[in-house]
Amino acid sequence: MSEDFAGFFTTYTILGISLASWALAVCAAGLSYLLARTAIRFVFRKVQARASAGNGHLSYIASQVLSATSTTLLLLASILVGIGLLDLPERWLGRVSSLWFVVAALQIGLWANRALALGLHRYFSRHSANGAFQVSALATLSLWGVKVLLWAVILLAMLSNLGVNITAFVASLGVGGIAVALAVQNILGDVFASLSIAVDKPFEVGDFIVVGTLAGTVEHVGLKTTRIRSLGGEQIVMANADMIGSTIQNYKRLQERRIVFEFRLTYDCSTEQIRQVTQRVQDIINAEELARFDRCHFRSFGESALEFETVYIVLDASYNVYMDVQQRINLSIMEAVAELGTAFAFPSRTVHVASLPEAAAVPARTQVSSRVEHA
Repeated sequence: MSEDFAGFFTTYTILGISLASWALAVCAAGLSYLLARTAIRFVFRKVQARASAGNGHLSYIASQVLSATSTTLLLLASILVGIGLLDLPERWLGRVSSLWFVVAALQIGLWANRALALGLHRYFSRHSANGAFQVSALATLSLWGVKVLLWAVILLAMLSNLGVNITAFVASLGVGGIAVALAVQNILGDVFASLSIAVDKPFEVGDFIVVGTLAGTVEHVGLKTTRIRSLGGEQIVMANADMIGSTIQNYKRLQERRIVFEFRLTYDCSTEQIRQVTQRVQDIINAEELARFDRCHFRSFGESALEFETVYIVLDASYNVYMDVQQRINLSIMEAVAELGTAFAFPSRTVHVASLPEAAAVPARTQVSSRVEHA
């Protein structure tokens, strides 16, 4: 009975191959799959343990790369191992060899894709301005470009291995790429503008900028647009190409503020009072911890007042700090002017009348001589 059973396996064939060979191929495929899974799990646990123990970032990357192993591709590779034990016709051997290359190329692509993503993530994390990783336009473009290049190379390699003429294929891709580029040139202009923003860094997320009549804090720099939160609270979405083509004022990088302000005193000030006023203004600004005095001058004789110009530096970039300092200086100047017995001037004009009718000459002349019209 056993001889008949063994004879059945050796004599009965499927596609010209005995059942015994098929059984051997199935067993070899299953054993290959189990051994491969066991080996990968063993290596993964060892590498993960080293990464958990703090033995370097490379161990962490290796563990993450191994986690990208595809179960489907591993099963296909095991099946190909079993098929390799079969006595296949010559025409099938070449196809099996091509399938081996496709499976290996896809798995290597998955590992390389995960390694490149982790490597770029670490690079941009270490070189970001605030020490924390943010998905910037440069990071997105770099990751996208590297992935496209990787899978393009893998696809061309597989096609070449399968006997496809990739020279003509690459040429057709080039022509198609030019056509697509012409069709989406506006979008590509914004994309390259975002790359320029990422490389040149005229502003970053969190900076307060002014672009033309728009002002606000940068919230996000994308591939096509930049989003700004205005002082009024609404979100402004602006194309990156328009951002690059405009003059940008970045107040986040302001270290100091140079302030110029003026005040006017009446013409009845004496020379000594003018000297005392400029000195008092200097003393007032020097008393401020967050201000550095530059100059204070009696600048000119105005149309209706003596004009003074003062310049000082605020040692803090905050606008609120500047306003607090300016308010204290203004109040102190008002007190100093009052103490010196002078007064602030306001725009005014005195009108002198050369002649009046005889009947009202005396009273009218007396009235006009003391009248001042305020602008």
